[in-house]
Amino acid sequence: MGLLITAQLSHGGSWMKGLMTASLDHSMWFHKPFSFDHWILIAMESTASAGSRGFIRASMFTEGGELIGSIAHEGLMRQLKGGAG
Repeated sequence: MGLLITAQLSHGGSWMKGLMTASLDHSMWFHKPFSFDHWILIAMESTASAGSRGFIRASMFTEGGELIGSIAHEGLMRQLKGGAG
């Protein structure tokens, strides 16, 4: 599930191992014009992952290293009862 995978890493779980995830809130800010026809690097980090929630920050860069966008995402993560894994 996109950015939420970053928050799941600290728990050793994933949706493939019985972890239910849902997006709660997200925001994107575009700082400069750009084209998705070109290479884009998205660097992600999970700054908090506890209490069934995860928070992720991400930065979008051009191939030349120019910051073109920022992302914040909060998601819900819960182990399914009787889930695999």
